[in-house]
Amino acid sequence: MVKVLLVGCSGKMGKMISATSKNFKNLEIVAGIDKFNDNTLNYPIFSTISDCNVDIDVILDFSRPNSLKDISTFALKNNKPVIFCTTGYSNEEKSQILELANAIPVFYSANMSIGINIVNAVLKNISNLLFKDFDIEIIEKHHNQKVDAPSGTALLLANTIKDSIDSDTNFIYGREGISKRDEKEIGIHTVRGGNIVGEHEVIFAGAGEVISIKHSAISREVFAIGALRACEFIFNKSKGLYSMDNIVNTNL
Repeated sequence: MVKVLLVGCSGKMGKMISATSKNFKNLEIVAGIDKFNDNTLNYPIFSTISDCNVDIDVILDFSRPNSLKDISTFALKNNKPVIFCTTGYSNEEKSQILELANAIPVFYSANMSIGINIVNAVLKNISNLLFKDFDIEIIEKHHNQKVDAPSGTALLLANTIKDSIDSDTNFIYGREGISKRDEKEIGIHTVRGGNIVGEHEVIFAGAGEVISIKHSAISREVFAIGALRACEFIFNKSKGLYSMDNIVNTNL
């Protein structure tokens, strides 16, 4: 049984993970970290991770970037693997995550959905082939309370496309004014409204045809399933950096 410490347990995703974990027979959430103590959760909740005195196997983080330092300190001190599901990290914070992976097992992905990572794998294979004859645009939509824009997933897809193309490209965030589209551009557009869980569409627009690859998250459960599978995956792994690519490639 994999014993999970869930950071951000009282948030929307935390509650979804707690509910979804009941369908996983070989893991259990044994403690949570959150400044809000939700008494509907059936495990002890600590206000800070340094207060946690429960025996755990892995740390699962679905909180905020400002928790990175405390989580990293706790993980190193106790030699426990950590799964970072939080988005909105700065470049400096991403570098800290990479450095942490030199000492302990670290799992980090911008999106924990199995589906979106399959889309990402497809983009690796087709982007360079289509780039010469197709303009590439990315549209992402999320609920009106999402803090970061563009989403971490949109940037994940955009960077996958950019890294797959042999020619130089550059990102354009939204459009305004009067100017023609440059062939080197990869457009990234953000929509925020209502309670949209998450939609990402990559458009390859050519002369006389359009190829559209779209992923829609209907429920937060897709992210919970991916996060819990990551907990199963990283248990007993050696130090290093892991991602959803490892899970997707294992199952393809």
